[in-house]
Amino acid sequence: MDAKGKIALVTGATKGIGYETARALGALGATVLVGARDAERGAAAAAALRERGADARALRLDVTDPATAEAAAHLVQERHGHLDILVNNAGINIEWPARQPSEATLHDLRTTMETNVFGVSTVTNALLPLLRAAAAGRIVNVSSEMGVPAWLSGTQMPAMTAYSLSKAALNMLTVLYANELRDSSVKVNACSPGFVVTDINRGAGVLTAQEGARIVVDLATLDEDGPAGVFLNDAGPVSW
Repeated sequence: MDAKGKIALVTGATKGIGYETARALGALGATVLVGARDAERGAAAAAALRERGADARALRLDVTDPATAEAAAHLVQERHGHLDILVNNAGINIEWPARQPSEATLHDLRTTMETNVFGVSTVTNALLPLLRAAAAGRIVNVSSEMGVPAWLSGTQMPAMTAYSLSKAALNMLTVLYANELRDSSVKVNACSPGFVVTDINRGAGVLTAQEGARIVVDLATLDEDGPAGVFLNDAGPVSW
């Protein structure tokens, strides 16, 4: 699917993988809506993208606030009438570098799930009518292998309990949305951008944000023969 003329919304798009996803989609010809909790940072990111040639516009959107999600949907409806691409990128990890399940607090769990899972549901539900109105809607949920039990089982990796639980729930949510939309023109998938240098891991990654954004953009621009209801990383499909 060509991105030229498409309307794309990326949540958490002021920095990191979200910003690079917005930049890449803009370079492919999409009009990019820069979802940002902070209006000033959103405006600055959109301006920076426009300087690089993208048709980018800031959109105030706090994924933990249903009112801003509904307001964002209303603005997209008014200005564009539909939405072609939704990238659910906004996410948090408040446990870095590690927190064992016996050490995880209710605050850790609730705060992380509020953004990484409930926020995705809130934003997706608000924008789904606009995605259905598109010729070929695409939803990409930015996830992690840290949410795949088989991938973590028996490893010596430091535990990030709330983050892993949230990504496991996000993976399940992806499957459920894909099932619901199976007979529509909307494709829903999840992906892992890899171990990217971001604020989430306090800069401990090995990939650049631009490298991590590639798989996100690939799923956002799937043609009609592309998959739905899958979890991909750079090596290919990951077993749920």
